[in-house]
Amino acid sequence: MYFTEADEFLEICTYNTELKNRLAAFAEKYPTGCRQLDDDGNGCKTFEVRKGRFSFRLTPPYSEERKQAASALAKKNIENLRRTTK
Repeated sequence: MYFTEADEFLEICTYNTELKNRLAAFAEKYPTGCRQLDDDGNGCKTFEVRKGRFSFRLTPPYSEERKQAASALAKKNIENLRRTTK
């Protein structure tokens, strides 16, 4: 992702298929807010997205306590997670 404070748009270059598909769909629906700039033919696509339309978040790593609580909950509810064929 490339941008400067002065630019109105940011540039996103990605190989991630899910992100490419989401950006392409967004560009089709909102052409004034997003457009594809380049497709290198090797799997990377570059999009230009208006600032304020794209966000990302940083999340801290889970604490050991949280990991253990999630594991215990999953183990307690394992039957709900298994697929049953009837």
